[in-house]
Amino acid sequence: MSPSSTLPVDPRRRALEAAVTEWLRACGVDLEHKDFVGTPQRVAALWLSDVLTGYQADPAAILGDPVTGEAPTEFVVVRNIPCHGMCPHHLMPWMGQATVAYLPGTQLLGFGRLADLVHCFTRRLTLQERVCNDVADALMSHLDARGSACIIEGTHTCLTVPDDKHDARVVTSSYRGELRTRADLQGQLRGRA
Repeated sequence: MSPSSTLPVDPRRRALEAAVTEWLRACGVDLEHKDFVGTPQRVAALWLSDVLTGYQADPAAILGDPVTGEAPTEFVVVRNIPCHGMCPHHLMPWMGQATVAYLPGTQLLGFGRLADLVHCFTRRLTLQERVCNDVADALMSHLDARGSACIIEGTHTCLTVPDDKHDARVVTSSYRGELRTRADLQGQLRGRA
């Protein structure tokens, strides 16, 4: 017996493998065909190692350990954060880029933490709109920001696959605190000086 065969198998992985097997059967797929041998295992592994990892991520932990004691900073913006998610309506992926901004209170955050925060919320079965809300809200509650924003521009396969809308881009945004009323900063956020 190999050492790996004695390790316990994650029950979620087994359940996903069984569900994918049944789904493929329902689609009329020959599970013995060389293209589908191992597909349930590959799908389960991918979903557990990437697509669903946001459920285990904690926004408070991601935003913990901020930098304090720095001079006041007016505005922090990180653009072009690559992201992807899975639409809960059709279970089809979307891919895009996020822009995240905040007006610091007394704390600053490492730039990479903003990308981690985006990934925390995109790696779930969720709507692009909800991701913007969740990111902006987390910055307000866990970083005590004076204002926050998240803008995501994405391409959704639920739009591009069934119809001829291949160039359709979906833009969603959420503004909190002072960023809701500061048109000057909203312009900077969108890349206009």
